Amino acid sequence: MLDIDNTVLVVIDVQGKLAQSMHEKADLFENVAKLIKAAGVLEIPIVWTEQYPEGLGPTIPEIAELLPGEAISKVAFSCCGEKRFVEAMEELGRNQVLLCGIETHVCVYQTAIDLLATAYEVEVVADAVSSRAPDNKAIGLAKMQAAGAAITSVETSLFELLEVAGGEKFKAILQIVK
Repeated sequence: MLDIDNTVLVVIDVQGKLAQSMHEKADLFENVAKLIKAAGVLEIPIVWTEQYPEGLGPTIPEIAELLPGEAISKVAFSCCGEKRFVEAMEELGRNQVLLCGIETHVCVYQTAIDLLATAYEVEVVADAVSSRAPDNKAIGLAKMQAAGAAITSVETSLFELLEVAGGEKFKAILQIVK
């Protein structure tokens, strides 16, 4: 089970033209936005990355405007290939990671594998990741699950973090997921 005090949200590379070429991109953008908004309500830290922004462009505006701080720029497919990402994760001292972003079978997959190898618990939010081709998304999810990552959804993860149906945070999350 995800623990609100031990979880970090990682948003991977929702950028430029690549983001616009994702399968079911409208659902992807909506679900990533829900996770970011909910993380704010639940006071869960967010670490976010951009893959070679000079070439792929910045994070799309509708997502970037919701994110705190600055993106961690990277060239490695795995976020763990960037020293600043590893340092940010270590500074947070949390060992449960919710992953969302693109592409499922490349950057999300390689990040999940590297995080699992360094003793993080990884949950991939299946309705908040995508690839250009649905088959590649399915392959990425299957490979991550086979390696030990849990596959979850936006609502499953958020209600798991909440634990109870009551209070102001619960009401705020209900408004986000509607």
